[in-house]
Amino acid sequence: MNPNPLTDDDLDRLEKLLEAEVFADEAMLLDEIQAMLCAIVSGPEPTPPAVWLAEALGEGEKPGGDPLIEEAIELLMRLNNDIAAALLAGESVSPILYPLDEEGEKYDYATWADGYIFGAGLASDWFKLAGKHGGDLSELLQPLFLLNGMLKEDAEQNGERWFSPAEEATLVAEIEANLPLIVQALYNFWRNKRSGPEAPIRHTEKPGRNDPCPCGSGRKFKQCCGHPGKLN
Repeated sequence: MNPNPLTDDDLDRLEKLLEAEVFADEAMLLDEIQAMLCAIVSGPEPTPPAVWLAEALGEGEKPGGDPLIEEAIELLMRLNNDIAAALLAGESVSPILYPLDEEGEKYDYATWADGYIFGAGLASDWFKLAGKHGGDLSELLQPLFLLNGMLKEDAEQNGERWFSPAEEATLVAEIEANLPLIVQALYNFWRNKRSGPEAPIRHTEKPGRNDPCPCGSGRKFKQCCGHPGKLN
């Protein structure tokens, strides 16, 4: 296994490999894989490579044959290692995003958020393992559920108040701009929890009610994503 960090050329090569015929259109896109891996390396329990490779590459994930499969697996393992090293060091992981328009003015953050949430539930139950800190975890994940539309869908189904279009657009833009900070905060949440059963949760980047909101808006959490009136 090549221990060197991936270059831009390596990422371009991986992107092309994921579209190869050998994967029969079953491989995930690169943005989905990156998001999934951000969740996997952050989570409370290790997820074996065999588990997430099967999701990333579909039926074509098994090694021992086609050189394109072997190459893709090696690049994916290096991507996994790069993400783990960056989050451990507290460095920003820039999300890989695909444009939604020809001008490149809008990007598909919803798919990235979907990939992260999928990765969070792939091998363990995050909320069960969070125990008494399930509320803290829910607050940290809330921006991702807003990005992929699940919060809005739930609010509409339950007849609850939602943001005005202008408020929603502003909040989504703020979350998009601060997505790397949100991902890092989730990693720190589980890293702190793994450090010991008595580790105080306040040592993570998760804010208190009067601290800045994790979405990065600059407002207090209780006045932003944590405001009961916002979602009720």
